[in-house]
Amino acid sequence: MTRLRFLAFCFACGVVHAQATPVAPPANPAKPSVQQAITVTADRGLVGVNDSASSVAVLTEQQLEQAPGLALDDRLHSVAGFQLFRRTSSWTANPTSQGVSLRGLGSTAASRTLVVSDQVPLNDPFGGWIHWDEIPTLSIQDVQLLRGGSADLYGSSAIGGVIEVVPATPEASHFRFAGAGSGATQNSGLGDALLSTSNNRVASLGAGEALTTDGYIPTAPQFRGLVDVPSNVTEQAGHVEVRTPVRLTDMSGFLRGNVLNESRSNGTPLQTNATRLWRYGGGADAAQTKSHEALRIFGSREGYRQSFSSIAADRNTERLTKLQRVPTDEFGSSLQGSHAFMQPFTAAVGVDVRDVRATDAEESVANAAVTSTTSISARQREVGGFVNAIWQPHGWSLSGSVRVDSFRTFDAQQLVSTTRLRTPLPEIDELIASPRAGLARYLPHGLALTGTAFRAFRGPTMNELYRTGQVGQQTTLANNNLLAERATGFEFGGEWQSQRAGQLRASYFWTEVNRPISAVLLTQIATAQTLQRQNLGQIRSRGVMVESQSRQWRGLDATVGYQFAIATVTAFNTSSPAQNNLIGNWIPQVPREAVTATVNYVAAHVANLHLIGSYTGQQFDDAENQYRLHPFARLDMSADRTLWRDLSVFASAQNLLDRSIDAGRTPILTLASPRLVQAGLRFNFSR
Repeated sequence: MTRLRFLAFCFACGVVHAQATPVAPPANPAKPSVQQAITVTADRGLVGVNDSASSVAVLTEQQLEQAPGLALDDRLHSVAGFQLFRRTSSWTANPTSQGVSLRGLGSTAASRTLVVSDQVPLNDPFGGWIHWDEIPTLSIQDVQLLRGGSADLYGSSAIGGVIEVVPATPEASHFRFAGAGSGATQNSGLGDALLSTSNNRVASLGAGEALTTDGYIPTAPQFRGLVDVPSNVTEQAGHVEVRTPVRLTDMSGFLRGNVLNESRSNGTPLQTNATRLWRYGGGADAAQTKSHEALRIFGSREGYRQSFSSIAADRNTERLTKLQRVPTDEFGSSLQGSHAFMQPFTAAVGVDVRDVRATDAEESVANAAVTSTTSISARQREVGGFVNAIWQPHGWSLSGSVRVDSFRTFDAQQLVSTTRLRTPLPEIDELIASPRAGLARYLPHGLALTGTAFRAFRGPTMNELYRTGQVGQQTTLANNNLLAERATGFEFGGEWQSQRAGQLRASYFWTEVNRPISAVLLTQIATAQTLQRQNLGQIRSRGVMVESQSRQWRGLDATVGYQFAIATVTAFNTSSPAQNNLIGNWIPQVPREAVTATVNYVAAHVANLHLIGSYTGQQFDDAENQYRLHPFARLDMSADRTLWRDLSVFASAQNLLDRSIDAGRTPILTLASPRLVQAGLRFNFSR
């Protein structure tokens, strides 16, 4: 109880700080097949207890290293159902379009899927998008993708599921140095390094990553003009951690920090953006035979800037129209504990708070001069708590949980430089309950049946409430009256496992989202669109997912995943005269069919070969379903070979057949990356 009181005191201090104080800056190769499991290792609260009512896919550190790609999101494409907002990788896409979707629910700039690392949210605190290059690849232990609504434990944004990026931790009495360097087409270079060391009292880890690429011209050839240039990026990321080795006592503590610095061109000379993000955190864990307590305190400071332009119809000239700066401060804390009572019953309880303060400063530009500045500052706070319990009698697993959140956006005001007038903006205050129930039945011969039902929600981000955004020639206006999206869903399925054959899992999912935040058309001309974010009526995604994984046979194994999702608008309301009724339309950026297949062949003393094939059906880039993105098939390949002890060579190719892939219609057609060939060396030494 002394430890728990200490953790509770630290949590209370964190809450007071969030309410009253501004934030200060702060070796052997393995096959890269996706491990599908009925066990939910990413579940929160019940440490060491498996809530088997949901499914999770796991990619290990070595699998992430060997999957083709320059960024983390590239390496997750082999997981069935994983979809980005548009069909472009984060190393070329505007950060504000890097939303992610699971279970066919779609996304906008903000994700309907939550990304966390050791219970700390990684979704951008202002906009909800994902910084996929924030954590260096070598400092990631594994990535776990939990499919299905999980707001009952995690709060806002976990409608489609949760992606847990598990950080690598320094080990007691252990030394490790790892490095990788590679070059790629499009004048690209990528370097990673990691150093981990420890003694009897403290363990430390440091990792860094640097990427530079000239990129490619995203505008389709038939629409290009003189203003179209490659969409390139230069980024650096760092990660450090210091912790007390767990073996010294039943308590451990740590301090951790990330830094990200990136600069991007968005496909024209005047459209650029840059991000500088510092993230810091610390925590403590206390473990006994039947109980576990965990404290996390975290924060971040981010500076984001972007420029916008107006492009002539012939795309030969452009003029600067707007400059944006968005400084953001974040602070949060969480405290949770679990206890195993009379076997087989375990319960957990937790509370957390996340406080964000941001200012969106937009400078209007005419004739290369700033004419006025409009600044909107606001504060957003989510305070929640959950109770979770699981009962596991012989052959059964029954779980239940409920979370209650207070989601507030307040202290919002607008300042216009020309009038010096401060205008208060509406306060949004919602109290939301998110229950969940799960059931699993284990049968003979490796068969299991599962089912879950849940409520979930996603609160509007400050980006959606206050910031005007632009992608290409598509401008989206903010709306300071948005309310939280509310979701209800269920899924059921079964799994069969065989020691000789492998694993097969099938599931049916159904999720209905009320008041979805969507972009509604206000005006449109041949080369430009103006939209506004609004709460519409209702969307629904229902479908099936089938996943299978074979056992290795003579060095060969395979994984196949298939998702069929019918994602449509089921209710609609808007006052815009330009927007047609959308009932029955497809949800933007969600295909009906998606298939992934991975084949791995391990040839002793020769090389390890990996093929990843995928097919994505047609989808639409707009709510009107006017702008169709054609279906495509893509083949990726990688190979690696040990040269000497800890040194290996690798090569890979994305889009090996160099297919032309529709990425977006805004309304000008843009394309995903052409073939990208990469080769390099890896070194991994430990003792």
